[in-house]
Amino acid sequence: MSPRFIATHIIKRVVEEKINLTFTMTNDISFEQAGKDKALVQEFCYGTLRWYIQLEYLLGLLLNKEIRKKDSVIKYLILVGLYQLLYMRIPVHAVISETVETCKTLNREWAKGLVNAVLRRAQRESDSLRIKLKSSTSISTAHPEWLLNQLQKDWPKDWENIVDANNKKPPMYLRVNQHKIKRNDYIAILEKENIKGKETLYSEQGILLEYPVDVSRLPGFSEGVVSVQELAAQLAATLLDLKPGQNVLDACAAPGGKSAHILETEPHIAKLTSIEKDPMRAQKLQDTLSRLKLSAKIVIEDILNVDKWWNGQYFDRILLDTPCSATGVIRRHPDIKLLRTPEEIDQINILQHKLLDVLWKLLKPGGMLIYVTCSILKKENSETMKLFIENHNDCIVKPIDASWGLDTGYGKQILTGEDNMDGFFYARIEKK
Repeated sequence: MSPRFIATHIIKRVVEEKINLTFTMTNDISFEQAGKDKALVQEFCYGTLRWYIQLEYLLGLLLNKEIRKKDSVIKYLILVGLYQLLYMRIPVHAVISETVETCKTLNREWAKGLVNAVLRRAQRESDSLRIKLKSSTSISTAHPEWLLNQLQKDWPKDWENIVDANNKKPPMYLRVNQHKIKRNDYIAILEKENIKGKETLYSEQGILLEYPVDVSRLPGFSEGVVSVQELAAQLAATLLDLKPGQNVLDACAAPGGKSAHILETEPHIAKLTSIEKDPMRAQKLQDTLSRLKLSAKIVIEDILNVDKWWNGQYFDRILLDTPCSATGVIRRHPDIKLLRTPEEIDQINILQHKLLDVLWKLLKPGGMLIYVTCSILKKENSETMKLFIENHNDCIVKPIDASWGLDTGYGKQILTGEDNMDGFFYARIEKK
């Protein structure tokens, strides 16, 4: 199957069935069978969804009448074609001919003329179309109005930098296992494999690659020498202030990067309990720990069902990497711009408050809880922590003494693109 055929079907599922791109792609048989074309399929999917709002607007200008719902697959095929014309360096004749030919494999041969006409018109009128993209901020930035309004409200001086970062391809970071190899030694090994990497600023185990590579090219990956983990996510283990003998909880632990980092940072903790309610994600957690030859008590349960999983032993440290809007990782998951809604975020925020209330009761006096989101919305971050602290007089905010992030008074906010990191929020609270 052609890369355009595969990408068209994946995008159709994401948009119409509201299924996130990562899940859709992972569970798509044709994608798994794409072989050497996988990278091209990914480029089509991620790029088209990144600029979807803009591309859909252009399609509306180029069509004389709307495509029928039963033939919506042609709409997504044309969007993939427009993405190639506007944002890729594939020769124009190849883009048009290959996209038109895909109509046949989609069982829509009648659409060849339509697809050809739309793409050729887009090519001829490219200059005027680019001017029309400036008709609104939502279209020019390919962000939904509600999200732009919220970013402008929360970050009036920074919102333009945030949306610009959202539309760029994300960097690839690694985390070396400090018990197996030194960071500089691993950078030297990468160099021998013609992979360039450099030390990160804020994580002693972090490496930034010059260009992303497939994990199969990473020396020692299968042996647990190195893991893929975004730089901002690597900050969590350090903030926990881990000590030997502690009882530690990693809540919402899948896919396991932070659990693994906890065990690598302090291998002599008494016990790590890692909770994940989704069985498929829990399996990914187990796979991560198995690859790194690490062990934790993995519990498949909803955290809120305390009676079903807690053994009565209070925790010294709790890491709550809570479910959130994920608005800080849009550059990695561009489908968030299409799938997330304000109403959904309201429901997520209710859950965040519930999780904090439940887990706070399981923390020892003198213990510390780290609240983490990959969100850049104040509602989920500083405002959530402010309300929690006001309602808990046994709670103390512990300052985060670090040069990264913005101090909100209730934790530190990393805005997307800041020092080339994803958008994350961290708060440290101690029980009196």
